[in-house]
Amino acid sequence: MLRRLHPEQPDSFAFTPANQAWAEAQVTKYPDGRQASAIIPLLWRAQEQEGWLTKPAIEHVSDMLGMAYIRALEVASFYFMFQLQPVGSIAHIQICGTTSCMICGAEDLIAVCREKIAAKPHTLSADGKLSWEEVECLGSCTNAPMAQIGKDYYEDLTAESFGRILDELSAGRVPVPGPQNGRYGAEPLKGLTTLTDYESGKTQFNASVQLATDIGDTVKRIDGDEVPLLTPWLDKKGKSASRASGKKPPAAPATPKPAVKQSAEAKKAAALAATEAEPETLSAARDGGADDLKLLKGVGPKLEEKLNELGFFHFDQIAAWTPEQVAWVDSRLRFKGRIERDGWIEQAKQLASGKETEFAKRAKKDGIYED
Repeated sequence: MLRRLHPEQPDSFAFTPANQAWAEAQVTKYPDGRQASAIIPLLWRAQEQEGWLTKPAIEHVSDMLGMAYIRALEVASFYFMFQLQPVGSIAHIQICGTTSCMICGAEDLIAVCREKIAAKPHTLSADGKLSWEEVECLGSCTNAPMAQIGKDYYEDLTAESFGRILDELSAGRVPVPGPQNGRYGAEPLKGLTTLTDYESGKTQFNASVQLATDIGDTVKRIDGDEVPLLTPWLDKKGKSASRASGKKPPAAPATPKPAVKQSAEAKKAAALAATEAEPETLSAARDGGADDLKLLKGVGPKLEEKLNELGFFHFDQIAAWTPEQVAWVDSRLRFKGRIERDGWIEQAKQLASGKETEFAKRAKKDGIYED
């Protein structure tokens, strides 16, 4: 399936204050330089807030994590859990269409969706309340056919019971999730033949359904008010805390390194420092204004900002870097080796002389930059 951004997009996106605090806390899970690892939970939170994943939301998350927009879009378009088009204001229904469900009547459920919601998937109902799609196996094969609505599974469905569920949702009510044929969980249809003593200690519903009914709204999207913000990986000062419970054992005394090894390491550090030479920098761009350094392959908004902070605003500055100066700049960027790998100096020479590189032409045309 070809996954593209929806043609109609909102003008902007911003997390709610609660979701913004949650998102910033998630980023602290990862070490410096690895913030991009939080891309999936942050995109998911944005989708939960808005119902679907918009272009401004993808860009907002990209900026928070210092990523190029195209990298975040690659993630959003790869995983089918992300909805790239508007969904129903009440619920988006996902019908499992894989083998067990297909054999047991998934096509009948899809027919109900076409009748009651819209003729085609990923299309809003006339009142905008519901939308639907067919998905791959949701792992509830014993209770086929089934559908995921919101956070919960509705199982052992028939066309009639599924139609009633859609009617209830449209009317603003939330049907009880789980098996719809009287089963407690995934026990045999004829009843338990083993572990029969389990009957005496069970709750009204199975654990998953019980939790959903306790919450009282299975289709409610996460909005940041569910629980207090928890960051157990941080201590009171905001620094990483030990995951182990109790007091940490005292650290063993460090074993002094042999004098010969220390000498070798000192020599290595001195040799590394000797390979670096600070280039000539500027405190601000020249009168004509800064060059668009994003026209260099591998430079996105964040790297351009970092280069400006270091004192580089113009192509001719980069074009003049020596190998020793490249080493100096390289050690101060987040992505070591990018200067040589992407050929910044050769590109900068062409751009400084008034020529255009192939990448610069594409970047100007498509507005796509890299980080």
